[in-house]
Amino acid sequence: METSEETELCFPQLLNTSCMKPKRPHFETIQTYILVFSISLLTMFLNLLVIISVSHFKQLHTPTNLLILSLAVSDFLTGLFMLFQIMLIDGCWYLGELMCTAYQYVYYIIASTSIGNMVLISIDRYVAICYPLHYSTKVTLKRVKIQVCLCWTCSVIYESVILKDVLEQPGRYDSCFGQCVFVINPIADFIFTFIVPITVIVVLYMRVFVVAVSQARAMRSHTAAVTLQGSVKVSAKKSELKAARTLGVVVVVFLICLCPSYCIAFTGQDKLMDASSAAFGIWFYWYYFNSCLNPMIYALLYHWFRKSVKLIVTLKILQPGSCEANML
Repeated sequence: METSEETELCFPQLLNTSCMKPKRPHFETIQTYILVFSISLLTMFLNLLVIISVSHFKQLHTPTNLLILSLAVSDFLTGLFMLFQIMLIDGCWYLGELMCTAYQYVYYIIASTSIGNMVLISIDRYVAICYPLHYSTKVTLKRVKIQVCLCWTCSVIYESVILKDVLEQPGRYDSCFGQCVFVINPIADFIFTFIVPITVIVVLYMRVFVVAVSQARAMRSHTAAVTLQGSVKVSAKKSELKAARTLGVVVVVFLICLCPSYCIAFTGQDKLMDASSAAFGIWFYWYYFNSCLNPMIYALLYHWFRKSVKLIVTLKILQPGSCEANML
């Protein structure tokens, strides 16, 4: 019979039903705590800067930036939920079956919404680059707001259907107390949250890339002969191309982070994965890392974001009329 020195339980008072803590070096556990906590805070802080920027400054209230705002909200919530992952570092879940189910449900909604936001961003850039004359009439703030609301609503409905069994009976797949098992529906997830959105994103951006290259060549060949009015049009086209390039980087980074996480998820234990397992941790951290990277990409490639961050950090946004500032 194993003694308490040999085996440490998540709930020592439940000798026969408690899960066992995995044996890990104390120093490694502390390092992981610090790393996860730091990434979580950084992710929330950076995405909060994006949320404040787009929400506060009226000049940034554009259809494209509204999609960026929706993505920043989902990334911020991802960083917030990363704090829950900290308690799983020692291999035990202490908040009970109901909280495990709620954690799983909300996380999947956020993940699905992030993918939906990427699809909407790809569609936005496709219309802006391929149909520039119709963009202002086809893509309006009102329509984009409706699309964003539908994106979040559809994610809630989809995950409610996928996780119906778990929502009806929390903890039904847990084998012992202290375990938090995530349900992964391989076929549905692979089709609806991986194959379909990635196919749409890749096809649209391939089209955007081809059109953007042809437009860039046309602008270079006519730059010397344009009139003042033509210069304004060229400047507008350059702005759209730059936005397409920036959001293209965001999409590519998203795909780079998404693909390994899905591969790890689908090579897990059939349709179930223990939230304290190493594979699950790698899956989550890959996805979390993307949420932290997006604001950094904006900082590197968007002048308006760098300018807004400066105003936020120096508290100049608290001054009267700061929302009217010129950000472009």
